[in-house]
Amino acid sequence: MQQSVVPELAHTQASPIQWVATATAIAGVVALSSVLQPDPATAAQPGAGTKPAAAAPAAAPDPTGVDFPITCGPAAVLVAKKASGDLDGDGRPETVAVVRCDAGSGTPPSGVYVLTQAEGTKKPRVVATLVDPKDRLSVMDFAVRDGAVTATLLGYSSPDVPSCCPDIKDSAKWQWKNGAFLRSTPPEARSQ
Repeated sequence: MQQSVVPELAHTQASPIQWVATATAIAGVVALSSVLQPDPATAAQPGAGTKPAAAAPAAAPDPTGVDFPITCGPAAVLVAKKASGDLDGDGRPETVAVVRCDAGSGTPPSGVYVLTQAEGTKKPRVVATLVDPKDRLSVMDFAVRDGAVTATLLGYSSPDVPSCCPDIKDSAKWQWKNGAFLRSTPPEARSQ
């Protein structure tokens, strides 16, 4: 009889304890692999000059449907102009809306309002009134730039001036400082 080159195995059948040990080892590998995952795949290969993607910027509040503090009687409230920017430096944009009554004739007074919208809320809210419609001013030029609101305001020298024809022109600038919007006259307006 020829002897086998391979030594005889100590056993030829597995015992129940060996099956339990094998099952435990496999369960441990599966559990460990679910905890240790590779980074998500990306189209670009990481390398010099690549940065992780930034979170999407927050959307500016939409003035549609906002309850503005303006009384228009039977006329509709009209958002005549709007612009957005981060006015208070918190990283979330605010919207500034120029609002007036849709009167049809004459020069109805405008209100200028700052809107903000907290994350997770459905509707923006008015947080500041820069121009009150009771002041009988209209807004001609209007912009939001570099954390400031600028506007050219048209007004009246007396109650006798007809509302069709404002006779005063003023420039204004508002900036958020120490928890409030402070109004000033822009430097370019002072030189005129």
